[in-house]
Amino acid sequence: MTRPLRSLDVPGLAHNAPIPTGARVGNVICTSAISGKDAATGELPPGAAAQAAHAFRNLATVLAAGGGSVADVVKLTVYAKDNSVRDAINAEWLQCFPNPEDRPARHIVVHDLQHGMLLQLECLAVLAGANQG
Repeated sequence: MTRPLRSLDVPGLAHNAPIPTGARVGNVICTSAISGKDAATGELPPGAAAQAAHAFRNLATVLAAGGGSVADVVKLTVYAKDNSVRDAINAEWLQCFPNPEDRPARHIVVHDLQHGMLLQLECLAVLAGANQG
């Protein structure tokens, strides 16, 4: 018996490097770095608010490709260009996870991102009740 393929590739969110947007093994999804680019155009908007909105939307899209949703996220790591993007990140965070008693763990790392990126997301999700494929 062969195991299901693990790579998750989402149109419009591909990396330039030969890596998938995420991977699923059993009921666990782990994402690669998810940027704030517009998946429809492939363009990265200039502002933190727009990049954060796209990044969280892209996160939901990657999770859906693996059979999950943001409700399955247990840990979110955010890489931020600098502290000036925290307000934009928090706005999307609160919209995505409005219940303070039902939020995943989160960590922000200030990191010198490239190519105009102001933030990137990486997550670990565990799908409740999912088949152990």
